[in-house]
Amino acid sequence: MARVHDSITGELRAFIEAQPLFFTASAPLAADGHVNLSPKGLDTLRVIGPNRVAYLDLTGSGNETSAHLHENGRITLMFCAFQGPPRILRLFGTGRVVLPGDAEWDALAAYFPAYPGARQVVVADVHRVQTSCGFGVPRMEPAGERDQLLRWAEAKGDALPSYRREKNARSIDGLPAPVA
Repeated sequence: MARVHDSITGELRAFIEAQPLFFTASAPLAADGHVNLSPKGLDTLRVIGPNRVAYLDLTGSGNETSAHLHENGRITLMFCAFQGPPRILRLFGTGRVVLPGDAEWDALAAYFPAYPGARQVVVADVHRVQTSCGFGVPRMEPAGERDQLLRWAEAKGDALPSYRREKNARSIDGLPAPVA
């Protein structure tokens, strides 16, 4: 059964911190726009407070979440228990993007490892915390982290800013996505 919480409790924080994978979902306002759902891994998520989380977003092939947050601020993060008791946790909120060079960058970036390719921190202010059963989620054992994204970013080196300007400055629906 689904349960709604006012905030991220200590138990839910421990659950979040134990997950090797989480998902972000966002969407544009346009009815014909594309809903985006992205898996995230590595050590990139932090619970900042009972109603705030942040994750370090690494350079990738697109930048949909940033564009959607810039347009309307809506974001949902989801965590699934692939081990132990079944559980799904969703954090519904409003988000914003903090870029390198922004006033908050240094303080937020300090929460995370210094990964190559770090392009922004997504901060979500959570207004609804909801758990559900997760009975349909399969049990799986993590085999380990993949390092291809980090190796790709290292190899790009000084070319990453131009890559972001070329590949990450607009969503697939044409919305602007601020990049550094």
